[in-house]
Amino acid sequence: MGFGFNLLFAFILMPFSIILFITWAFTKSKLAMKILKSIWITIGLLVLLVIISAPFVEKIELNKQDFYGEYIIDRDFFKGEQTNWQYNRYRFEITEDDSIFFHVTDKDRIIKTYKGIISTVKPYNSHRLILDMDQPTHHIMSGNPTIYREIWGFYMEFHSPKFRNVFFRKGEWKEIGA
Repeated sequence: MGFGFNLLFAFILMPFSIILFITWAFTKSKLAMKILKSIWITIGLLVLLVIISAPFVEKIELNKQDFYGEYIIDRDFFKGEQTNWQYNRYRFEITEDDSIFFHVTDKDRIIKTYKGIISTVKPYNSHRLILDMDQPTHHIMSGNPTIYREIWGFYMEFHSPKFRNVFFRKGEWKEIGA
């Protein structure tokens, strides 16, 4: 539980519960026992609710294996011709031997591939992706991505000096309608 709950528990709930218990012990007051039971049943139900709902509200914790796969431009961030052009022009894949292949494409045809290797660091609970691209590399791959974790997945944001922010998400490239 959080800091606020700990304060509430230590300075309000516990002293109030002790007072109610002592009152009940000396007077056998049914009201004191009902209040005491109500408080602790409510707390128990709230804790149970937090435990049950945690998988539905907590962000995913990534490890190195989660990064393996194919990535395409995420067209949900921006709409229009420029995004569709980028979608048909750029994608990459990270393989299980820690290689990264950034493809410049013309729809389904690969024009050029930039190669590199990946590693990860774990500064907190979740791994971060580190790129070591062969030089010269494409401007999109000139730096490490920012990883945005979500409840059920994640996406990457690369900073490009030409396009500014470019967003990639795991997925399979499919031709889009004209």
